[in-house]
Amino acid sequence: MTINNVEKTEYWRWEESNWKNPNIPDCSGSLITAGVDIGSTSTQAVILADGELYAYSSIRTGSNSPNSAIDAMKWAMDGTGLSLEDLRYTVGTGYGRVNVPFANKSVTEISCHARGANMIYGPSLRTILDMGGQDCKAIHCNEEGKVTSFMMNDKCAAGTGRGMEVIANLLSVHVEDIGEMSFKIDEEPPPVSSICVIFAKTEATNLMRAGWSKEKVLAAYCHAMALRVARLLERNGIEEDFAITGGIAKNIGVVRRIERILGVKALETKMDQQIAGALGAALIANDQSTSWWKRKE
Repeated sequence: MTINNVEKTEYWRWEESNWKNPNIPDCSGSLITAGVDIGSTSTQAVILADGELYAYSSIRTGSNSPNSAIDAMKWAMDGTGLSLEDLRYTVGTGYGRVNVPFANKSVTEISCHARGANMIYGPSLRTILDMGGQDCKAIHCNEEGKVTSFMMNDKCAAGTGRGMEVIANLLSVHVEDIGEMSFKIDEEPPPVSSICVIFAKTEATNLMRAGWSKEKVLAAYCHAMALRVARLLERNGIEEDFAITGGIAKNIGVVRRIERILGVKALETKMDQQIAGALGAALIANDQSTSWWKRKE
């Protein structure tokens, strides 16, 4: 971003991305279904071809939810030859799920994250921690990815992606570098006393003035976030296998500390954990479309 000819670094901004399955060069004649997850900070669009992951995108949620849904889907379709008219059935999820203009149905993000995580990590998955931009959810699911119980923290941005973005901007550290930097310390510091975004900013500033390095402040903040979400998981109960979804799943500074606090190891994947909600929505869309066509026949 440039202001008055001066380049301003947007430290909070996560990298946007899109992907197309190289093993499906042509989806002509396939049943095309989709899911769109409009979150508070990011929007994901996932496309399935005959129930198989075909393409997806992840972008920053703008001020207009319908436009964010359209932009995300069009970017997911980039290079595929598809258009919105090719979508047989689409499910919207996330905070903006009712604002997906081309969706046939909306489903809660809790159900969609469980279903999507089930596909990403496999049927042995039982406990999911969804760390999103605005809240955190502890979810239990069965072998089919159906929710059996959940607890949610949505009182403030503490322990979420938005909170991490605020700290990134405050310390002038790229948000994607926070995890690695938080381990460049000689000794693990105590967690900050508050991770309420407003008070944490003040506390972080005071710690820097007291001579703490950026790395030490980040370690203390990641530690506090990990403690907060670990307590949420403990209240809902932890049953292995365990996995983390959402943008914060990419922050090893938080993930490794959660593992250490709870004494469990989170499942790993080469897939983008941030698409779990949209993937689950697309899978539900595929179920709905397949059932409809069977009834029609």
